[in-house]
Amino acid sequence: MADLVYPPVIGFAKLFWKYLGLKFTITGAENIPRTGGAILAINHVGYLDFALAGTAALPAKRYVRFMAKREIFDNKLAGPLMRGMHHINVDRASGSASFVAAMRALRSGEIIGIFPEATISKSFEIKELKTGVVRLAMGADVPIIPMIVWGSQRVWTKGVPRDLRRKRVPITIAIGKPIFFQRDEDVAAAEIALRARMIEMLHEVQDKYPDNHAGQRWAPQRLGGTAPAPLNS
Repeated sequence: MADLVYPPVIGFAKLFWKYLGLKFTITGAENIPRTGGAILAINHVGYLDFALAGTAALPAKRYVRFMAKREIFDNKLAGPLMRGMHHINVDRASGSASFVAAMRALRSGEIIGIFPEATISKSFEIKELKTGVVRLAMGADVPIIPMIVWGSQRVWTKGVPRDLRRKRVPITIAIGKPIFFQRDEDVAAAEIALRARMIEMLHEVQDKYPDNHAGQRWAPQRLGGTAPAPLNS
């Protein structure tokens, strides 16, 4: 599949990160396979998470095809870019077509990016996961690679005015080891195991984050922040 749109978009994203002064710490990049299909299961704390996750995959020389809601594809500006980068349109009213498209992409060796929480977590904790990511991995016989993005919520997130000023925000991206689920495994149990691993990774990232979470709107209450409680996510 020809990628004429992805390279210039990546170039723009890199310039944008430089303009914002983001300070990246990326760990586990070696866990992204250089070839073959895989699913990136990414936590969701801000609107820039997809672009940041895609940036983290570049050292492996892989383009990530994200599953994104139909409304983005309907946008006059974003739509042509999404289609040009071969992302996958998700119609929440009828998800079977997008599931089949994602399965086909995985079996052809693509990396698919999915936010298994489905929406941004306003508490910045890991919400309950949807089962689609596990079902896809089992059906396509590919690994799930858990990924944690932390810090993007300080730039632009749900319910908070975006702040695109240059202020050198630390962005941490942790990429976990691949998790393999067999087709005959219990889906619910696999989902619980994946969520537990993502929570563990999130806590590890937060423990090492260079800025103090206490009293910050972008930090969860568990760490002394003032974000909404998890039940309000």
